[in-house]
Amino acid sequence: MAESPGGRHRYGLPLFLIPGFMATMELRDPRFRASLSAAYRVVAFDNRGMGKTSSGRGFWSIDRFAGDTAGLIEALGYEKAHVLDWSLGGDIALSLAVNYAERVDRLVSYAGDCGGRHEVPPPKYRQVLKEFREVRMPVKWVYALLFPPNWMMDHPDCWQSVPLLFGRTTLRSIVRQNKAYEDWEGVYDALPRVDKPVLVLTGTQDASTPRCNADILAQTIRGSRLVRFAGAGHDLMYRDPAGLARTVKEFLRGPACPD
Repeated sequence: MAESPGGRHRYGLPLFLIPGFMATMELRDPRFRASLSAAYRVVAFDNRGMGKTSSGRGFWSIDRFAGDTAGLIEALGYEKAHVLDWSLGGDIALSLAVNYAERVDRLVSYAGDCGGRHEVPPPKYRQVLKEFREVRMPVKWVYALLFPPNWMMDHPDCWQSVPLLFGRTTLRSIVRQNKAYEDWEGVYDALPRVDKPVLVLTGTQDASTPRCNADILAQTIRGSRLVRFAGAGHDLMYRDPAGLARTVKEFLRGPACPD
């Protein structure tokens, strides 16, 4: 876990960052995180069994990961916090808002989805995961889930801006995390009850979490705000860290959720 001391009192509540699928806290773009840290006390951590966090005992599930996050917020002495998620972290954050609502003040869902039968999966996700389990796929195939194909063609070295995905966690943990997602029933039916200010962010060319998932969240969560980044994929924080951070900070400083 890592905390940034800068700006911790400027806007009050801390900002907790939940990592995405097979990601660790080091995977976040440093420019994006630095911009947030200038205004908030940012708390970054690894999900259960990933990076520097132990696996614990028992089964893994999205709801259990949400419970881990709620427990961390409480253990650090906070009554509640702002929560920013990415990808799978978006699913965890939505579960947090549904099952531990008292711990969440404002939520930013970046490339997240509602899970279950209402989630719209990427068309090639299963094949990519199969190849990854077999450990025979080129590294750039994984980065193809982040960057749109046309962007990768125009910027062939774009993947170099992303920290290495491998070597910081075990293949077994990645597979367990994926199974937790596959088994998740989702939170679609509970979303209309979410009464927190929610910002939904998506890239219009996201190949990992299709943008229609953001539409589902925005249409189902009362009073939520939807922002689409034209031409961006799952790579938004690497492509435009300043623009993404600015959008997030404007939302966190904004008015309360409308009635």
